Amino acid sequence: YGDVYCYPLTVEIASCGFSWALWKDFNQLSNWADVIHYQFPWPFADILALIRQNKNTPYIVSYQSDIVRQRLWLRLYKPLMVKFLNNAHAVVATSPNYIASSKILNGLKRKPELIPNGIDDELGSSSYEQQKAELRAKYGEGFYLFIGAFRYYKGLKYLLESAKITKLPIVIVGSGPELKVIKQFIRENQLTHVHILGQVSDNQKHALISLAKALVLPSSERSEAYGMVLLEAARQGTPMISTELGSGTSFINVHGKTGLVVPSKNASELAKAMQYMQANPTEVAQMAIKAKSRFKTEFTSQIMARAYKQLYSRFIA
Repeated sequence: YGDVYCYPLTVEIASCGFSWALWKDFNQLSNWADVIHYQFPWPFADILALIRQNKNTPYIVSYQSDIVRQRLWLRLYKPLMVKFLNNAHAVVATSPNYIASSKILNGLKRKPELIPNGIDDELGSSSYEQQKAELRAKYGEGFYLFIGAFRYYKGLKYLLESAKITKLPIVIVGSGPELKVIKQFIRENQLTHVHILGQVSDNQKHALISLAKALVLPSSERSEAYGMVLLEAARQGTPMISTELGSGTSFINVHGKTGLVVPSKNASELAKAMQYMQANPTEVAQMAIKAKSRFKTEFTSQIMARAYKQLYSRFIA
C-alpha cells in the first residue's frame, strides 16, 4: 500500500480533464518516484510528462484506446502524442488484437508490451444470493444481458433491433445520454420483453450475470477498446456475445469457445447468435466452462499485477 494524492479538476476540454493544482505539484511528485505510470489517452498526462516531470525518472504508458471520435482534436494533438509515446520507456497494450489493428501502436519506435487488464479473481456466490432470488422472481433467468453506459459506441440500437427479430428476453442495465432514445424505441416497437433496470448495486449486477443466458456487448465502434464487463461475465462462467471491432473484445471473448463474435452494426447477425444459443444449450454450457477457465489463466488482477511488477523492476534496476 502507498499514498494516494487526489487533485481537483480545474477544467475539462473534449473529455480531457486538467488540474492546475496537479500541474503545480507534479515536478516535486516526480522527483521521488522510481517509475511513473501514465494512462492513455489523457492529453494532460502527455503535457505533464514532457514539461513538468523530472527527466531522469522513467515512465511507462498503459495504452487503453486509440482516440476514435475527436478526429479534429487528434490532428492538433498528434505531434504531442507521438512524442509522449516514443519517449516512454515502455508502452503497454491490453490485447494483441489492439496491437495488430492500431496504427498508432504500430508506428512507435519501440514494440508495445502486452499486459491484459484484469479484475479480482473470485466472488462468493453467497454474497448475492438474496439479490439473485429477488431478480429471478421479477425477470426469470436465461435472458440476454447488457451492462454498460448508454453511449454512442455501445451499439444498443442494434441490440434493440435484434430484440424485434428474436422476441427473446433482454435485460439492460445502466444509464447514459441515449436513455431517452432507447426508451422511445422500446415503447414505439412494443418490446415488452426488453427491461431497462437503470443503475444497480454490485451484488445485483453479479446476480444478473449469473442468471443470464449470455452477456451481450453489441458495440459498434473501436471506442470499445477492451470491454471490462466481458471479464465480469467470464469470471462467473457466463458465455458472451460480442462484436468484431479489432479490439480487445475479441481477445477476451474467443469465437466458438467462450461465446460468439459477430460483425458490428449488424442486428440480424446479433439475432442469429442469440437464436443459436437458444437452440444449442450443450454448446453454451461448454462455452461457460471455457470462459471461466480462460478468465482464471489470463485475466485476473493478480496476473496483471505480477506483469506490471516485473515491468517496473526492469526500469528501477
